[in-house]
Amino acid sequence: MRDSFDVIVSLVNIICANSYISLKKEVATVSIKLTPLEDKIIVKQAQAETQTASGLYIPDNAKEKPQQGEVLAVGPGRRDDKGERIPMDVKVGDKVLYSKYGGTEVHYEGEDYLIVSSRDVLAILG
Repeated sequence: MRDSFDVIVSLVNIICANSYISLKKEVATVSIKLTPLEDKIIVKQAQAETQTASGLYIPDNAKEKPQQGEVLAVGPGRRDDKGERIPMDVKVGDKVLYSKYGGTEVHYEGEDYLIVSSRDVLAILG
């Protein structure tokens, strides 16, 4: 019985890994016609969880707003008091964690994006 369970877990892991890889390839090839200004960053938000760990479906009005996503475009950076550009810490392709209520949700050409300030980015993920 334990062997069957291990096989099922292995298959689920393979399916999840393959789905992640195909999703990553799809997202990586996305080119957008939006150019962020100053210290703004355009992020493709991760999908909100649709099920709990125990298998219960979460209704749309109860889903938590995602706080992570992939950077699709980066502005040139803001200027300091002397007029010098402050370089951005993130680059296109980075997975980032941002503040819960930071950013502005934008719907453009059928896609949803989040435009956040570099100050709202809390961390770059792995």
